Amino acid sequence: QVQLVESGGGSVQSGGSLTLSCAVSGHTYNGQHMAWFRQAPGKQREGVAVISTGRGSTFYADSVKGRFTISQDNAKTTVWLQMNSLKPDDTAMYYCAATIIDGAPLVGRYKYWGQGTQVTVSS
Repeated sequence: QVQLVESGGGSVQSGGSLTLSCAVSGHTYNGQHMAWFRQAPGKQREGVAVISTGRGSTFYADSVKGRFTISQDNAKTTVWLQMNSLKPDDTAMYYCAATIIDGAPLVGRYKYWGQGTQVTVSS
């Protein structure tokens, strides 16, 4: 069993920055991959970024590429999402998730989820 707890959300103006953190605890497994998802009101949950914990390779949605960066510590107990040049369209609840399936961040591939942290970007 893996527990994920997000933090770091808040309200910022367009162009600002925020860093989200995901604390990973409980049982973890070899080859685990971590991702950030987001869900805006009235919209489907979408994958934002994924990091392969073994290789450190990353994947980003086109909408955030060049602005967001996903990273993790050496012990793989914390995952961050650095968000720069924030836009109002980035407003959403952001979720941390874990899977053993490598690839694009698809909701159906992820078993463990955090409770979410709200990010609001004003114009």
